[in-house]
Amino acid sequence: MTHSEPMAGRRPATSLWKDAWKRLKRNRAAVVSLVILAVIVVAAVVGPLVAPYPYDKQDLRQSNKPPSALHWLGTDRLGQDVFSRLLIGARVSLAVGFVAQVVIVLIGLPAGLLAGYLEGWVDNLIMRTVEVLYSIPVLLLIILIMTSLREMLESGEGPAVRILSAVDSATGGLLGTIIGISLIAWIVVARLTRGQVLSLKKQEFIVAARAVGATDLRIMRRHLLPNSLSPVIIAVTYGIPQAIFLEAGLSFLGLGVRPPVSSWGLMISEGSSAIRSYPYLVTSPALILAITMICFTFLGDGLRDALDPKLRR
Repeated sequence: MTHSEPMAGRRPATSLWKDAWKRLKRNRAAVVSLVILAVIVVAAVVGPLVAPYPYDKQDLRQSNKPPSALHWLGTDRLGQDVFSRLLIGARVSLAVGFVAQVVIVLIGLPAGLLAGYLEGWVDNLIMRTVEVLYSIPVLLLIILIMTSLREMLESGEGPAVRILSAVDSATGGLLGTIIGISLIAWIVVARLTRGQVLSLKKQEFIVAARAVGATDLRIMRRHLLPNSLSPVIIAVTYGIPQAIFLEAGLSFLGLGVRPPVSSWGLMISEGSSAIRSYPYLVTSPALILAITMICFTFLGDGLRDALDPKLRR
């Protein structure tokens, strides 16, 4: 064998992300879940544009009609088409899940990065804040935040509050819901990032970066941040269904989105009062909510296994 020939049995070099994608594709449950979620996302984006009826169109002559050829999933007490409202509800619920995670990462990632790298009083300040928030029941804290936000936005005091209030009204209360969820859920990302940074900053490549004169900002941006993303991505995958579920709970309690905008949680809340007479009002949103939660859970499990460095060969 010449020196130019590859060693027998040696695996070609590949990056963590390509290797993780190969392992993820071998996880059938994760792949099927990813396909189903892709279909739901496409339906949420395109569905309301091609829905058979406007989601807010009311026809009291067609109220509480069972599923039929005209109304595939029936109508509610106001004569609104359940299928059309299910599509706009998918857009709202998924928007809460994805946008809330973006805000959570923008808050939690820098907080955890600074706490783990700088340590000292910065670490104490951030971690004590996290511990205080962890000591309060999540749903109770979100309800308190949502109630305070609603009062502040309705007051309209100041130009910034008036702008936020206008956006919140235009989105049917979606802005307030996202802010309420994001202000408490960032602590998970912060703790994960801090733990990763504390373990990485003692590695040889960080010591070498300091030795060649790299600044703290460059070390955090070029070395620590990219190597801390794996657990954050997994946490975000699990966090999306949690945010959707929290929004459903808030809408069920009357603190989520406001009619005529609909979400899966609001549809379940409105249909629960007539579940014995018209069970189809609850069945379809509850079923799609359950499917979405299960798919994100399977996808999160697949990503966790695929991104685990201990499983690399």
